Amino acid sequence: MDLSGLSSSLPPRPVRPLLRRSLAAAVALAAGALVASLPQAGTAPAAAAPTPVVDGSLDRSPELSETTRLADRRFVVTGDRAWALGSADGRWPAAGFHTRGEMGGYWLPEVKLLDGVWFGIDDQWIGQGTRTTSGWGYVRTDLPDTAGVQASRTDVVPDGADGALVGLSLRSDTDRTISLRADAHSELLGSYPWGETQPSQKTENLPDTASVEGGHLLFRDQGKPPHPNAEAHDWAATFGSSLTPTATDTGTDFRGPQDPAVVCPASGPDAPPQPQRCDDTEYGKGAGGRLTYDVPLRAGEVRTVWFGIGGSSAGPAGARSALSGLLDDPAGHLAAKVATRQAVDGNTVVDLPGDRLLEQSIRWSKQMLAASDQRVANPRLRVVRAGKEYPPPAGTIASMRWLGAGWPDYPWLFGTDGEYTAFAAVAAGQFAPIKAHLRALRDVSEVVNGGSGKIVHEVTPDGAVYFGANADAGNTDESSKYPSAVAEVWRWTGDDAFLRDLYPASVKAMKYVATLDEDGDGWPEGLGNVEREGMGEEKLDNAVYTIRGYADLADMARARGDNKTRTWSEQRARAMVKAFEDAWWYDDGGANSYADSLDDPGNEKVFQRHWIGLTPTDAVLPDLPGRPGDPLASRAHGNTTLDQHEKPCFTNELGLFHTGTGPTSAPAGNPGASCDSVVSAVPSERSVFTLNSAIAAVSEGNYGRLGSGQQGVYTHGNARSQLDPSLWEMPGAMPEIVPGGDFGANINRLFTERSMVMQAWGAYGTLWPVVHQWLGVAPDLGRGTVAVVPQVPAGQSTISGDTIRLGDGAVDVTATRTGPTYTTEVTRHSRLALTIGAVLPDGVKVRKATLDGRPVGVRLVRTARGAEAQVMVRPGTGTSSLVVVTR
Repeated sequence: MDLSGLSSSLPPRPVRPLLRRSLAAAVALAAGALVASLPQAGTAPAAAAPTPVVDGSLDRSPELSETTRLADRRFVVTGDRAWALGSADGRWPAAGFHTRGEMGGYWLPEVKLLDGVWFGIDDQWIGQGTRTTSGWGYVRTDLPDTAGVQASRTDVVPDGADGALVGLSLRSDTDRTISLRADAHSELLGSYPWGETQPSQKTENLPDTASVEGGHLLFRDQGKPPHPNAEAHDWAATFGSSLTPTATDTGTDFRGPQDPAVVCPASGPDAPPQPQRCDDTEYGKGAGGRLTYDVPLRAGEVRTVWFGIGGSSAGPAGARSALSGLLDDPAGHLAAKVATRQAVDGNTVVDLPGDRLLEQSIRWSKQMLAASDQRVANPRLRVVRAGKEYPPPAGTIASMRWLGAGWPDYPWLFGTDGEYTAFAAVAAGQFAPIKAHLRALRDVSEVVNGGSGKIVHEVTPDGAVYFGANADAGNTDESSKYPSAVAEVWRWTGDDAFLRDLYPASVKAMKYVATLDEDGDGWPEGLGNVEREGMGEEKLDNAVYTIRGYADLADMARARGDNKTRTWSEQRARAMVKAFEDAWWYDDGGANSYADSLDDPGNEKVFQRHWIGLTPTDAVLPDLPGRPGDPLASRAHGNTTLDQHEKPCFTNELGLFHTGTGPTSAPAGNPGASCDSVVSAVPSERSVFTLNSAIAAVSEGNYGRLGSGQQGVYTHGNARSQLDPSLWEMPGAMPEIVPGGDFGANINRLFTERSMVMQAWGAYGTLWPVVHQWLGVAPDLGRGTVAVVPQVPAGQSTISGDTIRLGDGAVDVTATRTGPTYTTEVTRHSRLALTIGAVLPDGVKVRKATLDGRPVGVRLVRTARGAEAQVMVRPGTGTSSLVVVTR
């Protein structure tokens, strides 16, 4: 695949996996359903592309564009206090499945505002878009000529604003005054309950009202739903422009060209079939309105008319204030957004001459993480027991900031998603959001779980704890992974105040996990990332991340001077490590892998080929007494199972299956390639989640397996999902599930039955391999040190990364390999002790080494990656250069 044109279009740089209780997981089981490949870019355009209308006064960033099947693609644009999702042709189809069809449109994190907005010129509605363009913090849609006027629209959601902006850029070849119509349709709706919860949005959603105030539309949803423990609310949304309308109207419709609305049925077991595309749903009780303006245009000049959407969960005053702030300086808000995202791009700037695809994926993965930052104030926390209860609130916290998991159906706080994403976030230098995410998990868990130590699983922005309370049977691994995420953030930031703050929650988390070992065999019971029939009580991923959790807790306890906790957690970690291989390795029938679970009594090994089989190769432990830091899986078993997982029974050209294939004679049927003889009643699920591939990519790198047929399969699969025009749904956005396999492609599915168009966790499979494994950056800033031991992938000669943030400073790294010579150059921008080195192939010997031109002795350390040639450098700043010549 040739992506040379992609990089040339960019301006210079500025100075679950987790089986959620969701339709996305359910439809992944439907083998062969709607499986089709996406068209190649440039074929079957939506319409003949008009001359693009771009307002040259508006700030822009690097961009990615697409012209094919725009009506079938989604776009999403976010800020930290609002977001919008529609189709790439500028329309607003009913989308999402949590409350069927209501997960798109304009949202504050906690309250939906509008189903969409539409524009018309004179007596014509503006037609469907002809090109979608993703920038950093905005989306632009090129529109067809309408009534002799060329147009485009720019959607941007400023950070810190309770609303969004739409800039409509217009150009006419003659002087004229047009009549510009703007429709808006509301759907004020809470982020919880959902369509099939108890209570349901069928009864929760109250009718909206529409009025005109001060030349703007005002929508309100006021009252108290009828179910027990419901609370009165006053939600409001405003829409309008700084221009004065010449006419206004309100009513029940006003959806522009999407009137009359096609209405989807509410979801449920007895629901009738859905139409191919809907404009609203049976849950909908919105209102509509129209604003009409006279807009003079001068021949050949572009004029941008800005519209704003303001919202509030506390009445119309807040919505009016939000709209006023947005319309005060719309172009300035866009400029500020672009500048913020350019600053994001300025950290972790990688140069990978041998892998430009992955290099560009790093740039867009950083943007995706920044786009996932969300926050609310004063969420009222209540435990809803997987949608079956609606009790009074258990309490309130002052604020909650988090990295949203995925859009549009999972843009809220998750434990396991954030804990995987933490590794990508620190590699990208995005410290503040992940610190806040981990604090939010602690704060919510403390309130709803009474200080038990259990970390919650899933929390909506309005405070509904869907799963993860004390009475829920999982997820065990989220409590186990919590100390590891805290430890990693501390190592990259050196923030001792952060460690002091979250260390007690980390101790509680592991104390809680220790209580889950009912049979006393050392392996905790409870649900993990995979929930499938036939699994035993003790899950592999829970065991793996519990071992790492104890080891990371011991490391933090050492820093805190807590010898009692250090001794306790070290002892548990070492005992579990010692027992792990015998207890979990499964080699019957040529499986060459780890058991997915252990079935009690007797710890019978159960092998079902789920993706969690690679978690022992994913989890790297810090140093333990008698065991240097390395992946949990032994080198022999780690390499063996990675070889196995590269085979077609587990992996296709885009990544790792959720559940691999077995013998065709298996009772449930396992279509596809088979590479062992182990019969399992569990059917294969050849759906490639970007998290699955991230786990595989990191695992391969942990064992130094950076080849194109090894780690490259998984890094490139995730990168292609956001950068390859034949695969993406939205340019630059990494999805939850990659097209292909049993799931097929999102754009071939109903808008109400799709996986996420953008999911943060996949960045773990691009950022972490490049920054931590290729460039070898491994900080321990809590102790004032950093190790930089790169491994240049085979077939490449040079890799580099600049401004890799470490606390308040940074390092620049360049690694080259020329024949038998390995050179590592590190520039420290803050005072740190440095271990500098290079990973050498097995079997080679060091002939000589120099540090800054002077001969130096090297220490050879055997690791799972290979032999690391290491040299210690005293604390300081500036550039150090190590040259190792081998024979």
